[in-house]
Amino acid sequence: MLAASSCRHRAVGPDYKKPVTVTPPSWNTGMSEGLTSTTRPDESLAQWWTTLQDPILNGLIERAMKGNLDLRRAEAALREARARRGIANTDRFPTVSASGLVGFTRGSNRMGTAANAGFFSTGFDAGWEYDVFGRVRRSIEVADANLEASQELLRDILVSLLAEVAINYVEVRQYQAQLVIAESNLRIQEDTLRLARELYEAGLTTRLDVDQAEYSLAGSRARIPTLETNLEQAKNRLAVLLGARPGELSAELSGTGRIPVGPPEIAVGVPADTLRRRPDIRRAERVLAARTAAVGVATAARYPQFFLPGSIGYEMITKGNPLSLGNLIGSIAASAFYTVFDAGRIRQGIEVQNALQEQALADYETSILLALEEVENGLIAYADEQVRRRSLVEASEAAARAVQVVRDSYGAGLVDFLPVLESQRSLLSFQDQLAQSDATVTSDLIRLYKALGGGWTPLAPQTVPQPPDKTGSNP
Repeated sequence: MLAASSCRHRAVGPDYKKPVTVTPPSWNTGMSEGLTSTTRPDESLAQWWTTLQDPILNGLIERAMKGNLDLRRAEAALREARARRGIANTDRFPTVSASGLVGFTRGSNRMGTAANAGFFSTGFDAGWEYDVFGRVRRSIEVADANLEASQELLRDILVSLLAEVAINYVEVRQYQAQLVIAESNLRIQEDTLRLARELYEAGLTTRLDVDQAEYSLAGSRARIPTLETNLEQAKNRLAVLLGARPGELSAELSGTGRIPVGPPEIAVGVPADTLRRRPDIRRAERVLAARTAAVGVATAARYPQFFLPGSIGYEMITKGNPLSLGNLIGSIAASAFYTVFDAGRIRQGIEVQNALQEQALADYETSILLALEEVENGLIAYADEQVRRRSLVEASEAAARAVQVVRDSYGAGLVDFLPVLESQRSLLSFQDQLAQSDATVTSDLIRLYKALGGGWTPLAPQTVPQPPDKTGSNP
């Protein structure tokens, strides 16, 4: 009754209203290369990695959601925000404390007060703030908004984590593909070196051809250690994202595996869908709500605070029933507190909160613009890289044919050694670029999924398991 009665008065300070955001009806980048403006269901976008159809990646994603340390920290921060909200809510209710005292006294014989006496007292003290101007209510609004912002931060970390796991996994497969290409080209160049030596020993060519074949082979061989280093570093980064020690995935991801390929058609929806879904924007909006309510908390300091203290209990220093009505004591009062002079401290405090609110509004508007930019960049990058990849496929196929033709012509003495070197270098370059482009197409798709806000919707309730307690069981 007491807590409810305080809500009859309007809280001071501004009432929060979510800013109205005007979004474009469609994306500026044209829909091509499998992109479509069809709205994708949230549930499908939430598990976008399954569209890559890679069981190993699916398993890594699940392990990252359970073991990543950033997620664990964000989940602890969420529990902290939930507890702080509970603390703020307790101010709506009275505070009651109990006390008790039992003692025994004996006087001095010389002073003539040798009588023995026992004493007993017990009671309850209570205090309650009558929230006339809404300080408590605004504080609860702040705590509520901060709690929701912490939830969105957890989701935002989850979205980024899943994208990082997938991109690092694609990098692992890219370096493995580049190693296969490098080793394949080494075999071609070794055959060419043998042919050059045979022709030289037969007196059909010069030593220069052999030297050129040797340095070309050595240069290609020198690329392999760098690729192996990059591969192991990518595995180590992936392991840390999963909350594992560096090196734990080395054996598991040994050998080779295909670079994941996305679906033929990607539904990106419209800008309004993305702004509604992205957790970073949702978090910025909740921070703005908290800052707005904090202005009300600071404004309430300009007004009086009213309190209702009271106590009831029993007190006696004689023998008998200590809980008899004759020993009953109690008090009730009303008090008020008002700051008469503070040299402008309260006024400056309000100005601080107003400035923080303006900053939060600017952050919210910036997050919207950055989200739109990220999606637009993702759309054009994904579409253009596919066009580039098709050209690299054609170039690689033509280079492979040229290597065979030129080698045969060199063996027949129809051309010198320089075209052989150029064709082999071109083949290695185009195949290497094609492997990178394959990985870039998939990575651009992953970044596009992230930009669209995918990766959290149906997963939020079970994102991170509760940490075990001291007995080893989950709370």
